[in-house]
Amino acid sequence: MTPADRLETDEARCLAVDLGAGSGRIVLGEIAGGCWRLEEVERFRTPHRVDSATGYQCWEIDEIVAQIEQNLAKGALSGTVASIGVDSWGVDYVLLDERLDRVGVPVCYRDGRTTGVMDELCARLSREEIYRRTGIQFLTFNTLYQLAACVKQEPKWMEQARHFLMIPDYLHFRLSGVLANEYSNATTTQLCGLDGEWDQFLMSAIGVKGLLTRSPVSAGTVLGDGRGAARGLKVIAPATHDTGSAVAGTPLEDTDEAYISSGTWSLMGIESMSSIANAEALSMNFTNEGGVEGRFRVLKNIMGMWPIQRVCEEKQIDNFGSLVEEAAHERAWRSIINVNDPEFLNPASMTDLIREHCRRSGQAVPETVAQMARCVFDSLALSYRSVKLQLEALCGRKLKRIRIVGGGCKNRLLNQLCADACELPVTAGPVEASALGNLSAQMIALGVIENLSAARKLICTSFEMHEFYPHTIVPGSALARFEEMLATREMKGEPCA
Repeated sequence: MTPADRLETDEARCLAVDLGAGSGRIVLGEIAGGCWRLEEVERFRTPHRVDSATGYQCWEIDEIVAQIEQNLAKGALSGTVASIGVDSWGVDYVLLDERLDRVGVPVCYRDGRTTGVMDELCARLSREEIYRRTGIQFLTFNTLYQLAACVKQEPKWMEQARHFLMIPDYLHFRLSGVLANEYSNATTTQLCGLDGEWDQFLMSAIGVKGLLTRSPVSAGTVLGDGRGAARGLKVIAPATHDTGSAVAGTPLEDTDEAYISSGTWSLMGIESMSSIANAEALSMNFTNEGGVEGRFRVLKNIMGMWPIQRVCEEKQIDNFGSLVEEAAHERAWRSIINVNDPEFLNPASMTDLIREHCRRSGQAVPETVAQMARCVFDSLALSYRSVKLQLEALCGRKLKRIRIVGGGCKNRLLNQLCADACELPVTAGPVEASALGNLSAQMIALGVIENLSAARKLICTSFEMHEFYPHTIVPGSALARFEEMLATREMKGEPCA
C-alpha cells in the first residue's frame, strides 16, 4: 500500500506534545476521510520556578514529564496511538552525567546569567566568524552563550556533564531511553554548523569540546520504542523546535510567500532550500535555522504577543478576545514602541515600561489596557513591515503573500494591520500549525503521508483559512517615527526564542 493510498484510511493516530514557553498542550491527530482531525487532550501552563540553590530561573522539567505520562496513561489513549513526538521552544537544554542523571538545573533563557557573555565572546572570535560557521542570528541567550556562562559560573556542572540534550531531546529520552539531538533545534544553539554537524571549533572556544558527541538526526527520525507510559508507541522526533514544526505546518504554496509564526513570539521569514548567510544577512541579523527535509528557515525574531500578555497578567485580564475588539476601536498609530528593544524581554512591570517608552519618545502615553494593546499591535505590524522589506532586499525579489499561523492568527485586528503595513494579502491559519507540523513529520515517518508537500496540501484541505487585504495606508508620520526608533538604538539581537 502506498502512502497516497493510506491517506483515506484510519490506520494511524499520533500524539504531538507541543510546548511553548508559556503553555503546553498534548494534541491527538488522525487522518480520516482525507482530512486531519485533531483533539486537544490536555493543556497546561509550562511550569517554571526560581531555583532556591542557585537563584536561576529554571524549568520544572519533571512536572512536564509527569503531564505527558499522566495523559498517556489515560484509558482513552491506550492502544490507539501509533507514535509520539515532542517540540518546544529553542536554546534551552539539559545536561546529563555518565549515569544519565541530570546535572544542575535546566535554566530558562529569560534568566540573566548570559548578560554580557555574547559581547565578550564576539570580541574574541568576531561576529563574522561565528556567523560564517553557523548562519545563526545573535541573541544574548543563545545556547552558545548559555554554555559559555555555565563554564564560568558552574564549573562543577560542566565537569560532571557527559551528554547535552535540548529540552525536547530530553523528553524523548525520558519516553524512549534513546539519546539523540534533533537537527532543527540543534541549529538554534548557534553551535551547529551550516553543514548540520556540531562545530567543534566553537565548542572548544567556550570550553565544552567533546561534550556533544552525537550527530544531529533529521526531523522525522524514528528514535525507538516507547517505554513506561509510552510503551507500545514509536517515539519519533519531529522538527523539535516549535517554529520548525510551525513552518512545516504552514501551507506554503510559493517561494515568494513569507510566514509569520505568531504567538508569544513572532517568527517571520521565508523557506529556502539553501542558507542565506552572507554579509548582508549578518548585518540584518537574519538566522538560518534548520527545517524539515533539509530546508532552511531564513527568518528574523520579533517580540510577539509577549508584551501584551504580560500586561494582561499584571492587570488580571483573562478575556483576550474582548481586549482585541476594544483595541480595534482605539485611535490607530497613536503610540508606537520598538517591541524588539531588549528591555521588553522580562521587565519588572511591562505596563510601566510601555508607558515610560512612550513618555520618553514624546508620544501619547497609553492609559487603558486597550490603548496599550493597540500600541503593541500597531508596533508589531510596523515590525512586520520592516522585516518584509529586509527579506525582499535579501532575496532580491518581491514577496506576494504573508501566511500567519499559530495562536496569534486568531487576532483579526493584527492580521489586518499586517496586511495594511506590509501592503500584501495575508492568509491566516491554521491555528494549530506547530502541532500539525509535529504530527505531519510523524505521519511521514510512518509512511502515511508521502512528504512535506503532500502534508501541506492535506492541511490546506483540512482547515479554513481567512484572507485579509490591504485597505488602509499607514501614515508617513507613523512610519518615520518607527524608523527613527530603530535607528536610534543599536540592536545587538532580537530578544526572543
